Amino acid sequence: MVTPAQRHVFVYGTLRRGEANDINRLRPAPRYLGPARVPGTLYDLGPYPGVILGGAGWVQGEVYAISPELERQLDLIEEVAPVPSGEYARREIDVTLHGAPLRCLVYEIDAQRVTGRAVIAGGDWCRRR
Repeated sequence: MVTPAQRHVFVYGTLRRGEANDINRLRPAPRYLGPARVPGTLYDLGPYPGVILGGAGWVQGEVYAISPELERQLDLIEEVAPVPSGEYARREIDVTLHGAPLRCLVYEIDAQRVTGRAVIAGGDWCRRR
């Protein structure tokens, strides 16, 4: 039997361990691979953050191996499927994990949604408090 290629997701906000939408509470359970970072800017949107990818800054997060079923759940949580809300877009980028690049799914906020919003210094949602 052929199995689908393993997928990975980089989470940087409420899906991180201990946060409001902790990915580890979803089923089927993901497999934690470690802390990671991506180039970008993290914005405070109140109850959750949004990342704009690229640039000179870094955003801290976590990488998980996920199943296709869990990927579909994440698309629903981030409102990119079945009908996209326009707030987030799915991206596939190289994330730095243990000093090496790994291709990951990342949910990027629409740039218009962060106009006038505060940047989270240090790019770490969990340390913003």
